Amino acid sequence: MAKRDYYKVLEVAKNATEADIKKSYRRLAMKYHPDRNPGDKKAEEQFKEAKEAYEVLADAQKRAIYDQHGHDGIDAARQGGGGAGGFGGADFGDIFGEVFGDIFGGNRRGGRSQVFRGADLRYELELELPQAVFGHTTEVEIPRLMECETCSGSGAAKGHSPVTCDQCQGSGQMRISQGFFQLQQPCNRCRGTGRIIRNPCDTCLGQGRIRRTRKLSVKVPAGVSTGDRIRLGGEGEAGRNGGPAGDLYIEMNVKPHPIFEREGDDLSCEVPVSFATAVLGGAVKVPTLEGDVSLKIPAETQSGRVFRLRDKGVKPVRGGDRGDLFCRVVVETPVNLSSEQRELLKQFDESLRVDGRGHTPREEGFFEGVKRFFSGS
Repeated sequence: MAKRDYYKVLEVAKNATEADIKKSYRRLAMKYHPDRNPGDKKAEEQFKEAKEAYEVLADAQKRAIYDQHGHDGIDAARQGGGGAGGFGGADFGDIFGEVFGDIFGGNRRGGRSQVFRGADLRYELELELPQAVFGHTTEVEIPRLMECETCSGSGAAKGHSPVTCDQCQGSGQMRISQGFFQLQQPCNRCRGTGRIIRNPCDTCLGQGRIRRTRKLSVKVPAGVSTGDRIRLGGEGEAGRNGGPAGDLYIEMNVKPHPIFEREGDDLSCEVPVSFATAVLGGAVKVPTLEGDVSLKIPAETQSGRVFRLRDKGVKPVRGGDRGDLFCRVVVETPVNLSSEQRELLKQFDESLRVDGRGHTPREEGFFEGVKRFFSGS
């Protein structure tokens, strides 16, 4: 599929300033970021497309080539520049950090040491159905990388501090000239951090972070369902070089219930009814998540009939009317009959057949349909 014009991708004019391009990319990146659109493949592609367009238009040399030769010029420059380490090889972290660095306190080009946001974490929380319906508070244990308390995240031993990398002068990047192009890649000495630790901390061995398990209290709102997520900001892994911590996403997994099935905000269950109650009518106890209620069964109720109990379902987590409980009647066939009971049942069945009053309309209708099918009428 042909690539779209980079200016159209970023929704800017061809004479847009660098500030306009950066502002537009910031808006699109936040709009289509995968964390904001989980599972949305189209948004993910739009996110990648905007990143690629910004990578070119934010660089004066690349933009000049694109304006003159279009996508063919950029592709040729990439091939000539050595792939991932060359002209087109800046990764997402470089570009996203460049645009959003002012938010996180970093500066990709300003000569200060690089800062890196910590990774986001995911935790699957299993819930019983009543916990999901009415809400629940629980504690979870999350293993994660936390800031080293000994060195306060610096990675340096007590009494020492990281020093500026003398190879990249603290920028974390090295510029290499290859003919017409000037390439930029992470400094191989400080690994892009802009700092070198000569005396590493004994606790974290210079990493600035250590793995620890943290207990967190999680409040699950009423009405959640499987797949819903709770975001706990800053509870992911610690950042590096003073960068912000990532987030923790608690994903709900509601376990199957032995009685109720859930569909959206409604619940359903099967209610066994005796043969006599189904024929003569009566009342049966029906379980709900808030206790038993009495359900009136009209006389001559057929197996499979569904009764609706309003407001006995789930209240939506985002507000709105509460769902209902649907009770499907299952007429039980008597078992373990005595000889006397069997004889009485035979007499009862014979009495139904001889009086001609149509006591079994579904059975009679079924066989009439069979006859019409085979007779072709």
